[in-house]
Amino acid sequence: MVSLLAQTAPDGRVFGLDLQTFFTSGLQLLNGIILSVILYWLLYKPVKLFLQNRAERIQNKLTESEAVMAKGNELIAEYDNKLQEIDNERIEILEAARLAAEEEGKTIIEAARKEAQELKARSMESISKEKARLKEESRLYIIELASLMAEKYITQNIDDETQNKIFEETLAKLEDTQWQN
Repeated sequence: MVSLLAQTAPDGRVFGLDLQTFFTSGLQLLNGIILSVILYWLLYKPVKLFLQNRAERIQNKLTESEAVMAKGNELIAEYDNKLQEIDNERIEILEAARLAAEEEGKTIIEAARKEAQELKARSMESISKEKARLKEESRLYIIELASLMAEKYITQNIDDETQNKIFEETLAKLEDTQWQN
């Protein structure tokens, strides 16, 4: 551009300030202003509109994300409440199971007591029957012993001294039999 200006300048001058230079400079300045106005109308408004639309989209996204965040917080609170309810229900179920186990334990203990009492009653009855049987056997043994004694007495003509001796022996045998029960 400098070389172009040097060629257009009159001889002997590097830069000429004549009317043509002022006219050319004014025309270039006017072209620059017109170009700026045209570009302003052509580019500035669409760029400004684009930036406004973009700002609105961003604001909408922020609003939507705040709404989603609020809904998410609500869901978190709801899930926390449900978890608390589940914990409470678990505690109630465990308490009910513990009470049922205690009741079952009492029932089992009561059944065991009844069974033990029945076993004791049967044992007492068995002991009573055994005593009756032993008493009957002792009675039969005494009868047999008395009949043997009578047989000895009859077979021997015994005097009083012999009779007392046999009686004392029989009595001693009877006493031994009673102590064995």
